[in-house]
Amino acid sequence: MRIAIIGAGIGGLAAASLLHDAGHEVAIYDQFDAPRPLGSGLVIQPVGQAVLDRIGAGAAARDLGAAITRMEGLDQTDGRKVLDVVYDRKDGARFGLAIHRASLFHVLYTAAMARGLTITPGTRVVSAPQEGGGRLVLTEDGRRFGPYPLVVDASGARSRLTPLAARPLSYGAIWGTVPWPSGSPLPHDRLSQRYFRASKMAGVLPVGRMPGDGVERTAIFWSMPVAGFDRWRQAPFAAWKAEATAFWPDFAPFLDTLRTHDDMVAARYAHGTLRRPCAPALAHIGDAAHCASPQLGQGANMALLDALALVTALARVTDDPLRDYAAMRRWHVRAYQGMSRAFTPQYQSDSRVLPWLRNHILMPVSRIPPVPAILTRLVGGDLLPPLSGQPFP
Repeated sequence: MRIAIIGAGIGGLAAASLLHDAGHEVAIYDQFDAPRPLGSGLVIQPVGQAVLDRIGAGAAARDLGAAITRMEGLDQTDGRKVLDVVYDRKDGARFGLAIHRASLFHVLYTAAMARGLTITPGTRVVSAPQEGGGRLVLTEDGRRFGPYPLVVDASGARSRLTPLAARPLSYGAIWGTVPWPSGSPLPHDRLSQRYFRASKMAGVLPVGRMPGDGVERTAIFWSMPVAGFDRWRQAPFAAWKAEATAFWPDFAPFLDTLRTHDDMVAARYAHGTLRRPCAPALAHIGDAAHCASPQLGQGANMALLDALALVTALARVTDDPLRDYAAMRRWHVRAYQGMSRAFTPQYQSDSRVLPWLRNHILMPVSRIPPVPAILTRLVGGDLLPPLSGQPFP
């Protein structure tokens, strides 16, 4: 089948390689003059790593990234541990793969290019109207491609093709990527976070190396209300560094190489899920189908799983493979979207009640078996079957 993929991000590149391997003829369209990643660090959970292995990019990703065995967070008021998720308490076989988005993009792009796939750059797709039994691909500058029997929308939360109306969240974060400082007392095998209630959060995530670079790096982030982004940028950068250092002294060495506001990137988050991530001859994957805050660390994994589900559905002999794709992902997506919606205000909000409940009720309960094992599966991405009714991976 001739398939057009809109967007050369994580989901789009993964889908392109998987669809090519299944025998489809793939055309990729991307809005940038040269495909490039956006963002900072992220965590590929075990389910996402399985998809990377299926593509043949898993080993390269693990070579660049950093293995994360634990997610740990402390309340700075009293030093109380309020987040503690261990990936594998037995033999360490399961871990999160913390990686810079540029490194993940590099391994997926390399895998796509090794298959001889090509990307048409500078194509800002604005619509994909039906024509016959397929769809056209129309661009902002008036170009027309197709028709294609199937168009895959992998162009993100701001896609012009998706009917998704996501709800913006009041809190976002500023992110930066810096070298891991020598002598830091923070463990190199975990996500470390510090909180004050839910209104202030700082985090350190080791992300391994960038392509062609031997320097070990880390992603750092600082939570703040979206309404405060402009005030932060207008204030002296040194003032923010002083505030962050006073809040968490161990954070200070990670700030040494930062000089200006432009060394950080402001990220805004939203929650939303399409009831049906498909239409005739059109499938939405990744953030074009569902988006959430990064609190559970599932965004990139969801895009990878969507790509695998779509390819799996197209391989089945069925009257409506896109309906099957939607069914495969429905409960996994809904469950994780619901949990993200529930957990996020406990860590990013103005509430005083929710962080108290987090500290004094939810955290103690999380230590009682079998809750630790459930949390491990939750973060790992396989608390529910990633592809309903299908073996995984």
